[in-house]
Amino acid sequence: MSPYPTRAGSHRLGRRAGVLAALCLLAFAVLAVAFARITVPAGPPPLPSTRPTRGELRSADGRVLAHGALDARRYPLGPLAAPVIGFVGASAGLEGTERAMNGRLQRGEALTLTLDTRVQAAVEAVLSEALRRTDAQFASAAVMDTRTGELRALASVPGFDPGAWTQVPADRWRNRAALDEYEPGSVVKALTVAALLDEDRTTPDQTYDTPMWRRLAGATINDLVPHPARLTTRQILRYSSNVGMTRLVEGVPPELLYRYFTAYGFGQPVRLGLPAGDGLLRDPDAWSALSQATLSFGQGLTATTLQLVAAFNVLANDGRYVPPRLFPGDVAGARQVLRRETAARMREVLRGVIDDGIRGKAELPGYHVGGKTGTAQVAVDGRYSGEVFSSTFAGFLPAAQPRFTVAVMVRGAKREYQGSQLAAPIFRDISSALLSLYAYTPDEQR
Repeated sequence: MSPYPTRAGSHRLGRRAGVLAALCLLAFAVLAVAFARITVPAGPPPLPSTRPTRGELRSADGRVLAHGALDARRYPLGPLAAPVIGFVGASAGLEGTERAMNGRLQRGEALTLTLDTRVQAAVEAVLSEALRRTDAQFASAAVMDTRTGELRALASVPGFDPGAWTQVPADRWRNRAALDEYEPGSVVKALTVAALLDEDRTTPDQTYDTPMWRRLAGATINDLVPHPARLTTRQILRYSSNVGMTRLVEGVPPELLYRYFTAYGFGQPVRLGLPAGDGLLRDPDAWSALSQATLSFGQGLTATTLQLVAAFNVLANDGRYVPPRLFPGDVAGARQVLRRETAARMREVLRGVIDDGIRGKAELPGYHVGGKTGTAQVAVDGRYSGEVFSSTFAGFLPAAQPRFTVAVMVRGAKREYQGSQLAAPIFRDISSALLSLYAYTPDEQR
């Protein structure tokens, strides 16, 4: 047999080779289709952002007060309400709401404050102008919704820009309206009289001997404003008579006044959600006849502007204390302090203090308001200074059915430091802004 293939054998080999080639082409085509269906990622998937999302702060009127992550926190309204809002550092909030609510904000929770930025801006502008005019050291004010206790403004000036907090002295960061404790002075006379009316220990028209000065427990009590030798209770407030107040509280048990003053919130903590001062009200066992007398006109106790607005609000709110609130929601601690008729009578008396006493300083043409001024010496190095004063005013508007309660304090004015000269016009200007912003019609048109 020949070692070489025959023609028939060659033909069979050629067919086998063709089949193998066809099979190879088919296999290649199947593999090509299979590989074409496989999606190969271009690279590893992107990692989620590691920058934490910090919650926004907003005002009651819908303005953004703070937003952005810690390393990119922004304060769109600049210095407005900065001591309340606070600021952040590299890893946490350092002051104000940013610090007090740091945990909630870091979890991404958005928080709304009760502040109305329109009211806040108006209050800060009025306070800043007063500081400029009188060369005062600082000032604070609070505007409170009479019924709910919600704070529409909580102002401390001078302030700062929270986006540039390192560029100002640390005392600018201080939320003075909630933290600074001072002797409120004669504004407390109205609260003392209210307690005595509530206990039927006096009436608005009961008269008292009121010389311009008297000796009491070895001390001299003086009056500044000239007045008749006999005054009614309402006139004691009208002339802001210290001597008259000492007559009113003679023989009153210390425990009785203490009970009312604590019910007003003096010496008690304020659960605001932010740090706030308690003030000082000594136990009645430590009172003397002299300390009780001076307490009746606002010396010998300390309070913050926040406490003062809440206490005075009792007169505006039909005798009911409502805790001041910076965040929406119910707050425990509301209580009835005075009878409704006592509060109504005090509103009428305090309207007279404005209309008959300091009309040109606190009145608003077309509207009736009520309130009381105060001027207190400031203790410097353990002694009362003859040069540094706290000028205060607390009041409400409109007088018949109050919607807002306002408290003002200015410290260290070089000029016009009397409460009637300085704090009363501030109250007037703040009240004017409130009536305009909330579109109140004049009283005679109602």
